[in-house]
Amino acid sequence: MAVFAQISLGVTDCDRAGTFWAAALGWARRPPRWPGDDWIVLEPPPGRPGAPIAMDDSGSPAEEFPRIHLDLSAGPDGLDAEVERLVTLGATRVDWPYYPSSGDRHPDELPYVVLADPEGNRFCVSA
Repeated sequence: MAVFAQISLGVTDCDRAGTFWAAALGWARRPPRWPGDDWIVLEPPPGRPGAPIAMDDSGSPAEEFPRIHLDLSAGPDGLDAEVERLVTLGATRVDWPYYPSSGDRHPDELPYVVLADPEGNRFCVSA
């Protein structure tokens, strides 16, 4: 059965994207595989789950309504604090037309916020 080996994220500036995602997730850049290897791959710390994320050069712009995106959990500090931390790191808030208002959300559904990384890639943060 197949498993995720890594997630490749299309970006136009690998260093900028790598810096943002390393700080956002607390992950570290994988050491180069050979001299001159400049491929940016971020890995979770030992003992922490998660597939590595690679920064993949892309000439196309980020999609306004992507068909696939990353979902992050805010963690113990709460949704508002995590969103503000990510915005401080360079994320921007996205006006998402499909965000359910509190009255339209199912009582068991977690609140979430849609953000974009410095490259424009959308991702969600939930409580």
